[in-house]
Amino acid sequence: MLRSMYSGVSGMRGFQTKLDVIGNNIANVNTVGFKAGRVMFKDILSQTVAGVTAPEEGVRGGVNAKQIGLGVSIGSIDTVHTAGSAMTTNQPTDLRIDGDGFFVVRANDDAEMLLTRAGNFTLDSNRQLVTADGYFVLSVDQEPIILDAEVTAFSIGQDGTIMTVTPDGTVPGPQLAVTKVINPSGLEKLGGNMYRMTANANPEASIEDFLTFAGDPEFGTGAIIAGQLEMSNVDLTAEFTEMIVAQRGFQANSRIITTSDEILQEVVNLKR
Repeated sequence: MLRSMYSGVSGMRGFQTKLDVIGNNIANVNTVGFKAGRVMFKDILSQTVAGVTAPEEGVRGGVNAKQIGLGVSIGSIDTVHTAGSAMTTNQPTDLRIDGDGFFVVRANDDAEMLLTRAGNFTLDSNRQLVTADGYFVLSVDQEPIILDAEVTAFSIGQDGTIMTVTPDGTVPGPQLAVTKVINPSGLEKLGGNMYRMTANANPEASIEDFLTFAGDPEFGTGAIIAGQLEMSNVDLTAEFTEMIVAQRGFQANSRIITTSDEILQEVVNLKR
């Protein structure tokens, strides 16, 4: 009797977590470069009431084990790194990676390198290419990208090379760095559209060993498209459908608890 109540509690907890993840997905439906999350469940260890009996030829057949499940737990909370839709802005510093890879940014010279898919960059008063939060966008030389004072115009190619226009003509400038991540789901979310490398994303949590340019055939990184942004990959239709499933699952598990409580009440009432 009590097992069913605890199973119901575990189910309610699991579906509450699922609703939390769905709510976060819906809240970020218009966040640049956001990747949706999903919750996967797994069953808890079952209680064995009777073990397995092997068959004996000519005597009797085998008997299967009798096991009672003890509920559900969270198996994983995955980040789904499918590509989001492209939004054209025609801003030269808005960048989208068409394919695999991440932009590499850093808060300052002494800070660790972080990753992002959000390419809504700007030029600050020092002519440095920075994120919306002021993080430096790094070049393939692992240095902040700074345009010279004599640059009057620029464009960014698909390989990340910045072609600058100066009084002396058009010359190539810095080249944006991207990095390939073997297991993007292993990245640690930091907020602000930022990710931190972990040992389960790349071997030895290395960014430098996989740092390259856009379109590198060796690492299989995607091309950079200027004037576009990658939007959130959240599918509202799927999220609302999953919300209904989570809501009904929560209600069904709560019914398990109330039903078990009613039966326990009947047992208590046997002696009046």
